[in-house]
This record gives sequence, C-alpha cells and structure tokens, in this order.
Amino acid sequence: MRGRSLGPRFRWLWSAYAVSAFGTWLGFGAFPMLAILVLHAGPAAVSALAAVGPAVGALVAVPLGPWVDRRRKRPVMVGMDLVRFGALVSVPACYALGVLSFAQLLAVSVVVAAADITFSSASGAFLKGLVPPEDLLVANGRFESTNWTATALGPPLGGAAFAVFGPVTSVVANAVSFLLSALGIRAIGGEEPRPRTADRLRVRDLADGW
Repeated sequence: MRGRSLGPRFRWLWSAYAVSAFGTWLGFGAFPMLAILVLHAGPAAVSALAAVGPAVGALVAVPLGPWVDRRRKRPVMVGMDLVRFGALVSVPACYALGVLSFAQLLAVSVVVAAADITFSSASGAFLKGLVPPEDLLVANGRFESTNWTATALGPPLGGAAFAVFGPVTSVVANAVSFLLSALGIRAIGGEEPRPRTADRLRVRDLADGW
C-alpha cells in the first residue's frame, strides 16, 4: 500500500522517538515521588514541582522559536536530547552522592521542559522535510500510536521499577532514552537543506516567539 514504507531515514527517526517516548513515560511521576519519599517535601512543594517547572520551561522555550527556525533542525534535536540527558543524569548522580535537593529537581524540571518544547518545534519541521506531504498522515499516525502505547505502559512499569529497583531507576531509564534518541537521530544521515531564514537573529526576534 502506498505510503506504508517511508524509508530507512524515517525508521531511524521513528525509533528515536519510540525510545524517548517510552523513557519519558517510564519516568512519569518520578520527581514528585523523589520529592516526597527522599526529600520529604510537603504538598505545596510537590505542587510547585509539578506546575512551576514546566511553566517556567515553557516561558524559556517559547521565545526560542525564531532561533530554531533559523537552524538546521537535526542538530537542534540532537542538542536538546543531550541537554535532557545531562540534566536528568545529574539526579541519580547527586542522589548517589547524598546531595540531591529540591532546588535541583525544580531546576532539572525547568531545563527538561524547555528542551522538550524546543525539540518538538524542531522535530515537527524536520519531519515535514523528511517524508513527502502525502505520507505525513501515515508518519504522524505511527508517532501517535507509539505515544499512546508508551502512555499506557510506561507509568505502571516506571512505578514498578521505582518500587523494586530504587527511587532513581526510572530517572536513569529516562536519561538513557534521550541519549539513545540522540544517537538514532544522528544515524538518520543525509543532507538537511539550510533554512530559508538564516540571517542573524536579533533580540527583538526572540520577543516575536511570544
């Protein structure tokens, strides 16, 4: 059937997405659990972790839209995967050293949220250049089915890993998933055309992102 085989470059992108999606949902809820069980944070602090981190991350990421628009998308995607890996892997590292703090969890939440939004902005544009327009529906359908599968399976498996293997296990899995995603995106290969809007970014262009 036409559109069913989207080529090896799409398969690399899809594989990278699948790995990071399952890692994200495995780690779903890990930070609040760490805050409660390890740092003994109260309800207000846990609520702030759940809401303030992503909100501030969005405030940071939204103005970066014009910056992403002026860059080749694949390097941005790899960079955001590595940022998320570095931020998340700092949590188990600090936990092992006995220096994990609530402030660190909040900072990592902000960084990961900002990188999530920036990655999504770049990946949507990259996909449009990777597959023909008539195959975009099939491609997006595969991403959606993968995401729903990860959403259904990830949280219970992550909770079980948290209980059986320790409080930072799902965070480690999430971090490693972004590293594997970066490697998968690099493996896509091929040439990415230079963006049509590649002139120097001005400060006022960042304000346009709002």
